[in-house]
Formats: sequence, C-alpha cells, structure tokens
Amino acid sequence: MAEERNERRGRRDGGGRGRRKRDDKNEVREKPEFEERVVHISRNSKVVKGGRRFSFGALVVVGDRKGRVGYGLGKAAEVAEAIRKAGDVAKRNLSSVTMRGTTLPHEAIGKFSGAQVLIRPASEGTGIIAGGPCRAVLELAGVRDVLAKSLGSNNHLNVTKATIKALGSLRSKEEALAIRKG
Repeated sequence: MAEERNERRGRRDGGGRGRRKRDDKNEVREKPEFEERVVHISRNSKVVKGGRRFSFGALVVVGDRKGRVGYGLGKAAEVAEAIRKAGDVAKRNLSSVTMRGTTLPHEAIGKFSGAQVLIRPASEGTGIIAGGPCRAVLELAGVRDVLAKSLGSNNHLNVTKATIKALGSLRSKEEALAIRKG
C-alpha cells in the first residue's frame, strides 16, 4: 500500500492537477505600440436593498516612451473592465512632449485644480526623480532625466493632469524663437 502511494506521488508522466501550457519558442510576440500603467484604482460602493453594490474607477497612463503620452479614466462594475476602458480613453487622448535629448528643454509648472507639479531638466544619468502619478507620466513619455515635485493636492487624477499640462507647456529653442519673431 505504501509502495503504491509512493509510486503515485513520484509519477512524472503528466499526472497531476491541471495542464501545463506549451511555450512555442518559434512564435514571435510583437511588442505593443503603447505601454499602459495603472496609476490608481478607486472603489465606490452603493448601498442597495440586497447589500452593497461596488463599482470601480481606474486611472491609466499610456505612452510609447518616444514623446507621446496620455491618460484615461474608466469606470465599470469590474476592475479589469475599468482598466480596459481607461486604456482605450488614454489612447484617444495622446499628447506629444518636447524633449532635449533624454531630458526636458526647460523648467515648467503645471497647475490643475488644487494640484501643482514642478518639473525641471536634470543632467544625464540622474534618472526620474518623481513620485506617484507624476513618475508614471514622465516614464511613459520617454523622459529619462528629470527632477519633479508635486506641490499642493495629492489627488491622483489632478496630479496626472497637472503633469501632462506641464509637459504640454514645454517649447524647444526653435519653437520659442519662432513665436517671438511672429
């Protein structure tokens, strides 16, 4: 009896729970054009006769790390559906970012509602010194060296909007000269 149990336990012929997926190494997966990052998920509850009904909101930032970035807000009864919706909205709201090498051309401040974000160019090798939603936006925009500080409100959505507004206000030297000349 004990031998039979050991024999069953030691089997290597595929017996066990579930099936293993076979990885086809010949199959080449193409990289998606945009990278998505979930910044925040909020849960709301509504009290109804039968108990509580939950709904979810997701804030997603999308970027190609080459100067295009956008954000989206999606709401649904399930988290996965809210994230998918937010990703779709973010891809429709892309904006381009002016950069100088791996950093920014100049300092900028973005304000949205109570949130205020200060972004400054940094020397090469500094990395992204930013926190939370600001970091996600800057990483996915493709900025590699930057100093950022979130001032005021720490509301995820407002900080994201303020960061994108600050990035949108950046101008290259040529653009600034063209504006001055008229």
